[in-house]
Amino acid sequence: MTRGKAPRQPARTGRQEGVRGSKVSPKRLRASESEKPHFSRPERARNGAPKPATAPRASARRSDGYDPLAPQRVGEILKRLDQVYPNVTCALTHSSAWELLVATILSAQSTDVNVNRVTPELFRKYPTVQAFAAITPEQLQPDVRSTGFFRNKSKSVVGAAKKIVADYGGEVPDEMEKLLTIPGVARKTANVVLGSWFKKADGVVVDTHVHRISRRLELTTNDDPQKIEQDLMRVIPREKWILFSHQIIWHGRKLCIARKPKCVECPLENLCHAADKTWSTVEMHPKAKA
Repeated sequence: MTRGKAPRQPARTGRQEGVRGSKVSPKRLRASESEKPHFSRPERARNGAPKPATAPRASARRSDGYDPLAPQRVGEILKRLDQVYPNVTCALTHSSAWELLVATILSAQSTDVNVNRVTPELFRKYPTVQAFAAITPEQLQPDVRSTGFFRNKSKSVVGAAKKIVADYGGEVPDEMEKLLTIPGVARKTANVVLGSWFKKADGVVVDTHVHRISRRLELTTNDDPQKIEQDLMRVIPREKWILFSHQIIWHGRKLCIARKPKCVECPLENLCHAADKTWSTVEMHPKAKA
């Protein structure tokens, strides 16, 4: 090193100069992925869930040798998420499976913070499933108006309560096939309830954060939530399905923010080639975007 000259450091704001056109060899990328964990093949999903691959997956390897779905790369992503978000849980406030079900229905097109402002008073006013089943959607609308789409949500919540009381004895079922018969419940809501309350990994929750960040990390190229879930179930070990979703959701709120990701602070930065990075030490891929 020439006397008096310090090595140039990457700028901490904006994109690093010249990085968009730079090339990073596969060897350099692999060098940063020091561990190659062994994952057992996920079990066959039940009750109509997307089926994890039982045959070798189609290669996502590029002509330059880079494979975004390489086990060592996926393993390193999971390892770093564990280090930053080791014990994260569902951000929706709840004390029962029913409260979690209601909160998840209300969270569609809303924020968890907003839902958490609404539900304490809601559950004080209607403390049981039977109390919700005894009212009309029109009666519920003023209580959930601030969460948006309040007419449809009121109809779903009241319909869900009536179904649970009539068919399941007032108890939220703990099986995917039964949950999917409840008004307002699709796979995302069912996965939230099964994973966060019953601790059952029947699938992967795909909300807006998981949708966006999984595409940025090149864990999927699909845009449909059900297909994204299938892709994630193929590459993420089953024992990680529940925690992975929570970790990605928290990561999307804390660092990988949609409009302006904090790439300079991100623990996944040198494993991420997203096209819209605000700072990068690796080549960015045009197709790696939400």
